[in-house]
Amino acid sequence: MSEAVEVRDLRRVFGSTLAVDGATWSARAGEITCVLGPNGAGKTTTIECLEGLQRPDGGTVRVLGVDPHRADADHRARVGVMLQDGGLPQSVSPLRLLRHLASLTEGPGLGERLVRELDIETFGRTPVRRLSGGQRQRVALAAALLHSPDVAFLDEPSAGLDPHARLDVWRIVQEQAERGAAVVVTTHSFEEAERLARRIVIMHRGRVVADAPTDELVDGGSLERTYFALTGGDR
Repeated sequence: MSEAVEVRDLRRVFGSTLAVDGATWSARAGEITCVLGPNGAGKTTTIECLEGLQRPDGGTVRVLGVDPHRADADHRARVGVMLQDGGLPQSVSPLRLLRHLASLTEGPGLGERLVRELDIETFGRTPVRRLSGGQRQRVALAAALLHSPDVAFLDEPSAGLDPHARLDVWRIVQEQAERGAAVVVTTHSFEEAERLARRIVIMHRGRVVADAPTDELVDGGSLERTYFALTGGDR
């Protein structure tokens, strides 16, 4: 296993607010790493630094050994990004969007498979702006994964989905790690973290308060109990 994602002493400041305070953790190829924490914990800010959407105020971030802000087009093509909200053009239909994206990759057949497995065909000709939150989640996931990225950042991938669709998403996410990708998932769901993650990073008030294999964090108890013990009851 190799570290595909590295965060070292990361600091991010917004005015007088220290959003990320010395965070350090890593994610390996072939594994799913879940970043868990309450709202305002700094997890999304950290992920956006890794995606190149924000610039750190201190420390370093590396994706596949490269600073995301210095990455060239070939490197960026090796990374998949699913934002929690936004990032999709609003006027285009999901089928048109995904087929266009697939045409830019070497494996357009994967896009068609994701359309089927995520049941996007049922609303595929409806403009994105008219889709429900759960439907947008499925389109965003397909867009992030159809080029078989080496690293995938997935922000709340199963949010707003019904139980059946959630299981489909979990299976697809697990397949990414099985083929060798490093998958980083942010989530509020203890069930999702326990089900998917080989390793869990818990953030609280900008700091990493736990970073360990999932079985060590659970250790015969529950992830929920461990989480609340470390965060003082904050969700």
